[in-house]
Amino acid sequence: MASVVEYKGLRAGYHCGYCDSKEGKASCGMWAHSMTVQDYQDLIDRGWRRSGKYVYKPVMNQTCCPQYTIRCRPLQFQPSKSHKKVLKKMLKFLAKGEVPKGSCEDEPMDSTMDDAVAGDFALINKLDIQCDLKTLSDDVKESLESEGKNSKKEEPHELLQAQDSVGEKLGSGEPSHSFKVHTVPKPGKGADLSKPPCRKAKEIRKERKRLKRMQQNPAGELEGVQAPGHPPSLFPPKAKSNQPKSLEDLIFESLPENASHKLEVRLVPASFEDPEFKSSFSQSFSLYVKYQVAIHQDLPDECGKTEFTRFLCSSPLEAETPPNGPDCGYGSFHQQYWLDGKIIAVGVIDILPNCVSSVYLYYDPDYSFLSLGVYSALREIAFTRQLHEKTSQLSYYYMGFYIHSCPKMKYKGQYRPSDLLCPETYVWVPIEQCLPSLENSKYCRFNQDPEAVDEDRSTEPDRLQVFHKRAIMPYGVYKKQQKDPSEEAAVLQYASLVGQKCSERMLLFRN
Repeated sequence: MASVVEYKGLRAGYHCGYCDSKEGKASCGMWAHSMTVQDYQDLIDRGWRRSGKYVYKPVMNQTCCPQYTIRCRPLQFQPSKSHKKVLKKMLKFLAKGEVPKGSCEDEPMDSTMDDAVAGDFALINKLDIQCDLKTLSDDVKESLESEGKNSKKEEPHELLQAQDSVGEKLGSGEPSHSFKVHTVPKPGKGADLSKPPCRKAKEIRKERKRLKRMQQNPAGELEGVQAPGHPPSLFPPKAKSNQPKSLEDLIFESLPENASHKLEVRLVPASFEDPEFKSSFSQSFSLYVKYQVAIHQDLPDECGKTEFTRFLCSSPLEAETPPNGPDCGYGSFHQQYWLDGKIIAVGVIDILPNCVSSVYLYYDPDYSFLSLGVYSALREIAFTRQLHEKTSQLSYYYMGFYIHSCPKMKYKGQYRPSDLLCPETYVWVPIEQCLPSLENSKYCRFNQDPEAVDEDRSTEPDRLQVFHKRAIMPYGVYKKQQKDPSEEAAVLQYASLVGQKCSERMLLFRN
């Protein structure tokens, strides 16, 4: 089945959820009746994002808070100190039932992915969709069959070659070497030569331990060295390893048999045809309402089943299970976190040819002390690494949008190494190279090559595929039947935003 979309055009001057502007947001959007996972992969690599079946792209040089697509490189990811703290906190809770004292205000924002869709949800609900989707589906199928047109399977979109080569080396999931960030010292008068040189606290502690051992061992026995005239030690010193624990070691550390709690993570297709999704729908929906009311201060009547279904259950992505793909297949899923038999969190994700794309997270506010936003993101990174073992090109974790101008959204940059998407040339640039520019300007072109252009820009709009009056035709044929000049402007705008490849594969519905 080919992707079928209805372009809705530019929407400007509506409320921004990230700043105080009530009419500063601008985006272009389209309603997707159906979409292949490869088309959506190529679209998000051009700055698009979905909310239910609505797919939108911020107008970066116009919107008040530019939203840059961000992806993490899981094969090279090493958890930070704060990430390890969250994982240990979960293990202590599961093993012994320990609840940390005090608030968790020092943790990053609770819900790691809600910005990707929440800001545009009100707009999506107001969209006037007049397309009869069932009739459209039948018409498309009939047209494809009558023309004998088979959609071509595209090769996965090539990403940065340099990063791919690194990904191949790290395919085993082994941790990469850490790197030090050298900062420029502040100007001053220099060191005081009358005082002893500064030493690191770690070195001081080591020296204290050495002196203490010498006092306890007057014969001069040192660790690992047998002193003359003394019997060998019954407890040889433990071999110290500099190898850090992997993310998987920290997540899946074994629990005692009498553990206080049991946590189970289930991957369920986001489809009412799936029995497990259907049986857990009521509990999942109740959790969503509880989360929205407590965390986002929504009114209960704003969180109906219709909104929930449209927002987080409906997806345009067509499920695919190719032999060279992951065992679970491609498509949209709910990753449910079951604690002692009840759902405490749900991560909505899309599994695509090159990545796991996080859509939204909602959780039980009663368990906020577990930092479930951070914990679920780490689990999704580990899940991406697991999928990579079977499907080598699936090696990235997309975290939605990074908004540097919004303090509560900058936390996504803490999942390193990560890249931001250049809004003009659509190449990925390491976030460290982007941050200095973002400090000076909200909107930035990250590609430093002034001659570089969008390699997939629309160069042959007449080849764009249009679905009109139950027939599929190239835009070159369709435009001869049209007299409205605004129609041509809308189609060309759509072509420039989706790129040449997608414009030739996807069907643009015009009525």
